[in-house]
Amino acid sequence: MPSVNFSSLGLTETILRALRTKGYSAPTIIQQQAIPPLLAGEDVLGIAQTGTGKTAAFALPILQQLAAARERSKPNTPRALVLAPTRELAVQIHDDFRDYGAGLGLRQTVILGGVSQRPQVAALARRTDIVVATPGRLLDLFEQGYIRLDRIAFFVLDEADRMLDMGFIHDVRKIIRELPRQRRSMLFSATMPPDVARLAQEILHRPKRVEVTPSATTVDTVQQLVYFVNSADKPKLLGELLHDSALSRVLVFARTKHRANRVAEQVSVSKDVRPRGQRSMCNATIADCSSGRALERFRAGHSRVLVATDIAARGLDVDSISHVINFELPRSPRANVRSGWF
Repeated sequence: MPSVNFSSLGLTETILRALRTKGYSAPTIIQQQAIPPLLAGEDVLGIAQTGTGKTAAFALPILQQLAAARERSKPNTPRALVLAPTRELAVQIHDDFRDYGAGLGLRQTVILGGVSQRPQVAALARRTDIVVATPGRLLDLFEQGYIRLDRIAFFVLDEADRMLDMGFIHDVRKIIRELPRQRRSMLFSATMPPDVARLAQEILHRPKRVEVTPSATTVDTVQQLVYFVNSADKPKLLGELLHDSALSRVLVFARTKHRANRVAEQVSVSKDVRPRGQRSMCNATIADCSSGRALERFRAGHSRVLVATDIAARGLDVDSISHVINFELPRSPRANVRSGWF
């Protein structure tokens, strides 16, 4: 696709000014592909990893069209809804809507669990145009009568594969049943397993499919080692590796939630690991692991090992990783090159 700028995508000057303020000069590939059809009124199925600019890809058209409608939202009745799997991602999306929409006069509210619902209820009552939410808390407020979903004009399901991996599919379907049939829908996912494909068929109407394939190249400074070992001997080998003081800050990846739990338990009781510090576990079985105590301990340096599934680890904001261990072979060759964590 030839090089383009944001103004050529049909965005208004108010939004262009907000983008310049944030230092964005040119759209990413996913933004080039998704923004025009969304502005044209189409549904979009987006396949893109975190870090490709997908939030702006759906946020900018939503903001522009809500502002152009000049319709004032009623109390407890938003016009746009974005579902995110974790609190951390929901807050990030909310902040992006706020920054991109500066000067448009639109209001956005983030709804998430783990905190008091009173400020969220108050914000909904005052009037809000855009709600960014995690599924559980949104359902709680809906069932208590604090929010209506029958006026939603724009619906976004972000990180759909992660949403399913974390067990939110039933909540998501309950929410979708309350939405009006006449709406614009967007689904974004890094992968397209069969469950996500079926969900996309349920909620999208003749969508425009946009896809960004991430490149996976090995960083020259990253040394890769392969150990050939029987499955039953993997926990012992992991313990021996973690006993090495050079492994000071370690991410361990497992393919499934069950395996991640087992690995975390094995690391926790390992005599080879315990003298050097406790482990932390962050995987899709823990609600909102991305902002939970395990991750905070790891970030603060109180724990040296973090166990995660491929999907639950997506978007984790951690740095200064010394080593990454693939306890099992990832589902795709691209995932095997974990250079983005170093």
